Amino acid sequence: MAANDTTPLIERRSIDYIPEAERHGRLLSQFTLWMGANLQITAIVTGALAVVLGGDVFWSLIGLLIGQLIGGGVMALHAAQGPKLGLPQMISSRVQFGVYGAAIPIVLVCLMYLGFTATGTVLSGQALGQLFGVSDSVGILIFASVIVLVTVLGYRVIHFIGRVASIIGVIAFVYLFSRLISQTDVGALLQIRHFSWSSFLLAVSLAASWQIAFGPYVADYSRYLPSNTSSVKTFLAAGAGSVIGAQVAMVLGVFAAAMSNGQFAGHEVAYIVGLSGTGATAALLYFSIAFGKVTISTLNSYGSFMCIATIISGFRGRLEVTRLQRLVFVLAIVGTATLIALLGQHSFLGAFKSFILFLLAFFTPWSAINLVDYYCITRERYDVPALADPNGRYGRWNLLGIGVYVFGVLVQLPFISTKFYTGPLVAALGDVDISWIIGLVLPAAVYYLCAKKWHSAVPDQLILPPEQGATPIKAGLAVQA
Repeated sequence: MAANDTTPLIERRSIDYIPEAERHGRLLSQFTLWMGANLQITAIVTGALAVVLGGDVFWSLIGLLIGQLIGGGVMALHAAQGPKLGLPQMISSRVQFGVYGAAIPIVLVCLMYLGFTATGTVLSGQALGQLFGVSDSVGILIFASVIVLVTVLGYRVIHFIGRVASIIGVIAFVYLFSRLISQTDVGALLQIRHFSWSSFLLAVSLAASWQIAFGPYVADYSRYLPSNTSSVKTFLAAGAGSVIGAQVAMVLGVFAAAMSNGQFAGHEVAYIVGLSGTGATAALLYFSIAFGKVTISTLNSYGSFMCIATIISGFRGRLEVTRLQRLVFVLAIVGTATLIALLGQHSFLGAFKSFILFLLAFFTPWSAINLVDYYCITRERYDVPALADPNGRYGRWNLLGIGVYVFGVLVQLPFISTKFYTGPLVAALGDVDISWIIGLVLPAAVYYLCAKKWHSAVPDQLILPPEQGATPIKAGLAVQA
């Protein structure tokens, strides 16, 4: 693998193919990036929701773990695509949806990133406000400035921040767990067991949706790894980092909410830091919370930039984005997320719960289609240059992929239970939301059966751009480097 010091600090590539000569990095960086991205306050809040919304500690912990493993497996399967294709995740969706058609799920992905960036910015603003003695709104603006800088610098800096965040996160969480254990009878909390299907599946859904939501951009951060990197090892590195980090954070959230006597909701950051007392230790924890959010908020902003660039490039027929265009995109994305954060900071918790669950209706079908196509239909045999050509192998609109995607969204509607919308079958199921299970299984099965019969011609092998000395291109334009 190429040494990191041969790679420029400021990323030169954007959504274009990463040539083999520019590949670099180690699998350990996948583990630390995703652990650092999950050892943070929003994951704590997500875990706490399982208790805040009616679950007990014991069954909430089990439900969250099951959700992590299911969702983390889906997320890690996407991560394994990065080194093989050398492309951002959503570019590869053009195989299933068409060069223009891929814009349909990508627009929804952009909305997801805006939501996650905004909600993360609210919590980080609270932490920075406490740390510097300023208002939460000023803290939000400070945090947004940092995100713009790191996002513009790009891939290499993001991985470095991830490594640092994982170290800081481990230290902070070990300390917080020690304080929590010293202040409450954990054994007594675990002995309270009142199983409820609705509360249990809520915990599963919270964790699964948390992990599945990484799917649309996880390959963006593995695409620089050498193409001969083991897919299994990439799967394990990214998946383990994400599952372990998220579960640790959510376990802390569960216990914090259980011992808070109703004081957690609305004061999440202050309550968590309050476990440590005051003074220098509290200041360090405020810093660790804000720094922990830098990683995930940067991933969201970077992912938003990649998605917008993907949409635009699909209609203009090339994959090149200049650094000035990157800066403009990032400023627009972070500016919009910051505005949302400033306007919605006082009603965060309830809105976040509804947002994260409603997301599943739009992303589980996309994930099911992409994974089934990559691993079962095309079996990694993509025509990379054709992804930039609306007249090439994959066409403008792939009605098969789009049709199954729409079916996957619609078939979930009767089973969704959120503040935005509640389906007609939810009450009959005891108020249990099983929409994400429907959204994974049915679209996957329908797409597999239909694609086996009607899928367009699949290349005999992976076709890369000609400057890489790969198989000669039979369809499409060369990707702009």
